[in-house]
Amino acid sequence: MLETKQLTPVETSPIFSKMVDNSHKNLVFCMDKATGLKAIIAIHDTTLGPAIGGTRMWHYRSEADALDDVLRLSRGMTYKSAITGLNFGGGNAVIIGDYNRDKSEALMRRFGKFVNNLNGEFVTAQDVGTTLKDMEYIRMETPHVVGLSEALGGSGQTGPISAYGVYMGIKASVKELWGNDSLSGKSVAVQGIGNVGEHLVRLLRDEDARVYISDLDDDRLTAVARKHDAIIVPNNQIYDLDVDIYSPCALGATVNNETLKRLKCAIIAGSANNQLQDEEVHGQLLMDMGILYAPDFLINAGGLISVYSEISGGGKKRALQQAENIYKVTLDIFRMSKREQITPNQAALKIAEKRIADIRSLKANS
Repeated sequence: MLETKQLTPVETSPIFSKMVDNSHKNLVFCMDKATGLKAIIAIHDTTLGPAIGGTRMWHYRSEADALDDVLRLSRGMTYKSAITGLNFGGGNAVIIGDYNRDKSEALMRRFGKFVNNLNGEFVTAQDVGTTLKDMEYIRMETPHVVGLSEALGGSGQTGPISAYGVYMGIKASVKELWGNDSLSGKSVAVQGIGNVGEHLVRLLRDEDARVYISDLDDDRLTAVARKHDAIIVPNNQIYDLDVDIYSPCALGATVNNETLKRLKCAIIAGSANNQLQDEEVHGQLLMDMGILYAPDFLINAGGLISVYSEISGGGKKRALQQAENIYKVTLDIFRMSKREQITPNQAALKIAEKRIADIRSLKANS
């Protein structure tokens, strides 16, 4: 006699659960044995247009960390596009590996083939651990890449406009707290002096702010300090400085349970993505502590604005004008936060989500 057995429902995969939790549309795992490529492309939302986002190369502690990073980064790109009024969706890619040791032309071109297979649903650009040259390699295999060198008709380095947007966000935050937006005499701790961080240091010093800098690259740290008359601080001591503004410009999650015990700043405003380890918990803690937080996906949108101008043909002048508007939007966010008694991050998300919902409804009814 054939014995029957009742089947239990198959448990949901942790990967699919994470996609559902953040409403992700697509997740692509890319592997190539010949080049050593291991990459993940995450597409969060395409309501406003094709998903756009950087390709980050990083030596992650685990594949799970890489997955969490790409999911958070791609979600952030959706809101970054929405709140700045751009017609892009949100996506991002991560390549797992040491960019100093594991990167090659063949690896980047193989990754470009995976991007091309998505038929324009994902457009990529430069991010941490990748360069303009890497984008040129990707461009050899797909047209779906932006932020190319000016020699190839692109917008070139996005760092200057990214830094300008962060600078506008800092000035708006200072205006909100102290009634005027002058940075003269204000103290700023800039963590991470890469392409964006160094340009931000220059803008701050040009306005006579006192700037402290930290970075993992000691040679670069020394060079930037000398060039801009900034003060070097050991990387692990940056959180302990008694400064007006903490500006994280490296990796995310630097605002967490441990650092919140040490921070002595009045404002947090920087270019790093996903600065709050937990948006809800740490956003509320900052508000309770009286620390003003400028939402990262708003004030670091200058790079996205730059590549949007590359696609739309608006040029650098138009990109700078749009980046300057970050000042006004940041103040609007602070006002909404006060009015509705919600955190600035929640206010920014609310505005971004409303735009996405409105356009989704418009498309459904057309």
